[in-house]
Amino acid sequence: MKVEVNRERCKECGLCIHHCPKDAIRKSDHLNANGYYPVQIDDEKCIACGICYTTCPDGVFHVLG
Repeated sequence: MKVEVNRERCKECGLCIHHCPKDAIRKSDHLNANGYYPVQIDDEKCIACGICYTTCPDGVFHVLG
């Protein structure tokens, strides 16, 4: 795992999906406790660039490297 996702903080804004250079982020099929479909990371595509971390207004991501 290169990036941890705090699913409960995600508000489904889509900024991370839009800005990911490798299309490694997509919406989950399961709702979080707040009624949003949180994002999930495809570890095969993810390069741990940190763009998701910097674009997310809700602090959903933690880049591990």
